Amino acid sequence: MNVFSAQSHRTQLILAAVSASLLTSGLFTAYNAYIRRERRRNLDRDILRSIADQDERSKRRLIQKDDESLDEQTEEEVTRERLARCYAFFGDEGMARVREKSVVVVGCGGVGSWVAVMLVRSGVSKIRLVDFDYVTLSSLNRHATAVLADVGTPKVRCIERTLKQIGTRVEVDGRIEIWRKEDGGRLLEGADWVIDAIDNITTKVDLLKYCHEHHIKVFSSMGASAKTDPTRVQISDISYTMYDPLARSVRRRLRLQGVASGIPVVYSTEVPGDVKLLPLPEEEFQKGDVKELGVFDDFRVRILPVLGSLPSLFGLHIVTYILCEMAGKPILNPLPIKNRKKLYERLLRDLLHHESKFVGEPINKLPIDEDDVALIFEDLHLGRSVVPPHAVPTRPTLLRWDPAKPLTLENCVVFESTEAAKHVKECLTSRTEEAHSRKHPRVVWGNQVQAVVDRHARDVATYRTWVGL
Repeated sequence: MNVFSAQSHRTQLILAAVSASLLTSGLFTAYNAYIRRERRRNLDRDILRSIADQDERSKRRLIQKDDESLDEQTEEEVTRERLARCYAFFGDEGMARVREKSVVVVGCGGVGSWVAVMLVRSGVSKIRLVDFDYVTLSSLNRHATAVLADVGTPKVRCIERTLKQIGTRVEVDGRIEIWRKEDGGRLLEGADWVIDAIDNITTKVDLLKYCHEHHIKVFSSMGASAKTDPTRVQISDISYTMYDPLARSVRRRLRLQGVASGIPVVYSTEVPGDVKLLPLPEEEFQKGDVKELGVFDDFRVRILPVLGSLPSLFGLHIVTYILCEMAGKPILNPLPIKNRKKLYERLLRDLLHHESKFVGEPINKLPIDEDDVALIFEDLHLGRSVVPPHAVPTRPTLLRWDPAKPLTLENCVVFESTEAAKHVKECLTSRTEEAHSRKHPRVVWGNQVQAVVDRHARDVATYRTWVGL
């Protein structure tokens, strides 16, 4: 009986110990949970208190702003602090020049909006915005200030709101208008710089010519649509642009009006890839001439595909260039990406010589120009020979590929000089000689080279479709 009693007592002790352990563990867990809850409550109170304090400070700032209680000295101190990094870069004298300048931005879309914002962030205090257009949903992928709530509002007002939030000492003159050459001086009055960010080519050319004739500094943005390669974006004089279809058209129209150079531009040397104009509904075509569907004469109605980041890059290039100029630290000689103008001139000159020998009489002008030479050499052949293993030629030569076809972008290829001599001998004997002695290029160079030429021809066809050639 004593044995059973001892075992029962031991069991009770064990159960009591286990119960005490469980109770202690539960109390410890509950205590930890309580501590965590208290910490969370304290953190929530701190956050709410911080938000409330911030709101109160914001209200006080707004009240100060409304009451205009900030004196001029305090405002200047705030502005100097806001522009501290710019002052460190340009110095007091340079920033004094920047802050006294007046800039007019004509076109407030994907490029112009970024120009306006970064000019004000960098110290420009007088800016005029000129644009007749309104924010659409499709604007939101590239516009610097527009948000969903701005859809249906003027782009000028959208930017103006943001600029006034950036700095208190900013004079923003928003004009919801189209710039027209008939009264162009009114909108450009007092401008130290004019930024051309217009889509329409006719208005763009008119603006550039007006500024050039009236000695107003102007910087123009070329085509950012259908481009993807940021390494191809560069600044140059309008006379040195290449590949860009918009730049080519602007350059040629300006030359016809007596303006050959003297206008800095930002553009891309990238040839538009496999992109197309977004289609219009069939019912729009049934209404008549598509050109008559625009809101204003000469303004495009087809939508261009655009990667939103590229217009911003164009705008930032523009701002950097004119800020340095205004501060007295100009970028004197922007570095071209290719810098092969002399090479293109030599290639074109040699091609003219070979074509003259081929037709058997002097030729004054070829159906392709230096821009086309650059396209053939750089973008189609990537600076390499058409003949495998496609080595980089020490002395490249352009030649007509098929003698039975006219000289075009599709029918012009790159050879090394020794390969060119063989091609001339085998395929391009003069028309004054026996034509039957010519061989077809496929026979001379094989199917592999012919396939390369055919692929390049398809690429050119895509390019022609895009630029409307």
